[in-house]
Amino acid sequence: MTNQNKAYLYAGAAVLMWSTVGSAFKLTLNYISPIQMLFYSSAVSVLVLLMILLIQGKMPLLIGSGRKEIIRSAMNGTLNPFLFYIVLFYAYDLLLTQEAMVLNFTWPVTLTLFSILFLRQKIGWKSLLAIFISFIGIVVIATKGDLLTLRFTNPTGVFLALGSTVIWASFWIINIKDKRDEVVKLFLNFFFGFFYILIASAVLDLLIFPDWKAIAGCLYIGVFEMGIAYVFWLKGLQLSSTTAKVSNLIFMAPFVSLILINQLVEEHILWSTFAGLGFITLGIILQRRA
Repeated sequence: MTNQNKAYLYAGAAVLMWSTVGSAFKLTLNYISPIQMLFYSSAVSVLVLLMILLIQGKMPLLIGSGRKEIIRSAMNGTLNPFLFYIVLFYAYDLLLTQEAMVLNFTWPVTLTLFSILFLRQKIGWKSLLAIFISFIGIVVIATKGDLLTLRFTNPTGVFLALGSTVIWASFWIINIKDKRDEVVKLFLNFFFGFFYILIASAVLDLLIFPDWKAIAGCLYIGVFEMGIAYVFWLKGLQLSSTTAKVSNLIFMAPFVSLILINQLVEEHILWSTFAGLGFITLGIILQRRA
């Protein structure tokens, strides 16, 4: 098997894992609060990432982390996983699964805007048009297609879902200049993030042992969404001859997610979700070409 085929295999597996997590989030939230779900999921992810570091023989890189690198990871951990997943999980708690998933998929649009503001990247009219098209998709989903009155059905949930993209884009902008090994950085971020989540859970008196169904959901989320999927995606990028060849696979995720949401969560997929996703995807594709 060629390296490129291996790249497709790793990246495709990561996309399939990410396609399932929207359903996993919503089903688990039936038995546990968002913060509790994050507490148990992040605990699992820390253990999984530590095992991956051991398997890959990267413990010397972890042990050799300097003071500045540790401080940087401690700061980054406040964004991801702490703030990002808290905001995202509360969005899933308030919105339909399909709405939260698609709105979170707009992070490339937010990243483009942040690249203009903070990386001083220039933007042409094609990119502006792409952003506007994606924005139409956001409005379609947020209003459930009621564009004439622009009545937002759950403004708090929409705000949180879009807010998660702001946190993720901020994390990416800060992380882009950090040249350390990606798995080492990911482990340290989750290691520190877990302790922030632990403190928040203790302060809010949420440290309880939940139902076994909640534990099963958290195990799944911690192993796949917060652990193996990240590593597989990074491996796919590493093996691929160009980033574009595997990064385009990410566009499969929301469409596969909608199928799983319909079958597992038993949500009827609204026409406004399909329409909004179409606009958002078109905008992101145009932005990538621009």
